[in-house]
Amino acid sequence: MKPQALVLAGSRPGAVDPVAAAEGVAHKALVDVGGMPMLARVLRALREAGIEHIAVSADAPEVISLAHAFNAIPIAPGTGPSASVAAGFATMGPPLLVTTADHALLRPQWIADFIADTPAQADVAVLLARRAAVEAALPGTRRTWLRFADGAWSGCNLFLLNTPGATAAIKTWEAVEAERKQPWKIAARLGVGTLASYLTGRLSLAEAIARLGHRVGLEAAVVAARDGLAAVDVDKLTDLVQVRQILSR
Repeated sequence: MKPQALVLAGSRPGAVDPVAAAEGVAHKALVDVGGMPMLARVLRALREAGIEHIAVSADAPEVISLAHAFNAIPIAPGTGPSASVAAGFATMGPPLLVTTADHALLRPQWIADFIADTPAQADVAVLLARRAAVEAALPGTRRTWLRFADGAWSGCNLFLLNTPGATAAIKTWEAVEAERKQPWKIAARLGVGTLASYLTGRLSLAEAIARLGHRVGLEAAVVAARDGLAAVDVDKLTDLVQVRQILSR
């Protein structure tokens, strides 16, 4: 069964995105990359992957208009990413693929591979790329790495909420966002044994995700990206330069 899709394209209250400001557009999702707005590239990739029902979590009028142009349903965003996902999941239900409007290099094959590689029993899955794969695809890139016993990983802004049980994952995400200024509370969610394994370098990323899932009552899985470029999005101006260079090739 093909999932539906939700694209996060909301705005942080009171915040001015530096990429949008530098490019002179109302929202980062509208920044031109390879001859079209980033959001348009994401929506096109989802359509070409065979996903028929797409929603865009957005509040900017220009972004909503672009969503309509691709026959995507606008959904009012929440106060943060997790709240926006919760609203989208409540509206659309599972299975739901979640990505972001700044995933400018998104390719239909990555989507198909992610869905195919997700274990059937998983309630929720997250796509991540190994550091070696990312650096092979884009030498010299600077990313935020998650360091575990099985190496360093980078997020790919692709999540699959596969069953109704994924609601528990969204609630945990909301709690983690609320506790971001109290990291000891976030660490406590892992449990003493899991935290000890991580601090001593014995915990793999797959084990960490699986254990966290079990603590909230669901099956969670890590899917390794087949292409390291899947970890490249546009968070800052240097990312935009890299993405434009990649597309120009």
